[in-house]
Amino acid sequence: MLHYSVVFLVIALIAALFGFGGLAAGAVEIAKILFFIFAIMAVVSFVVGLMKRN
Repeated sequence: MLHYSVVFLVIALIAALFGFGGLAAGAVEIAKILFFIFAIMAVVSFVVGLMKRN
């Protein structure tokens, strides 16, 4: 999922470079959403892993 976030960020940067503002803004929003979902899933996975050890 982090891979998709980076892909959308790169798409946003390329779109902004060529002047497609609306497309760049959409890709940035998708990248942000995917990054936060990844971060939440990583924290939950870490906590569950700690709980299973004990």
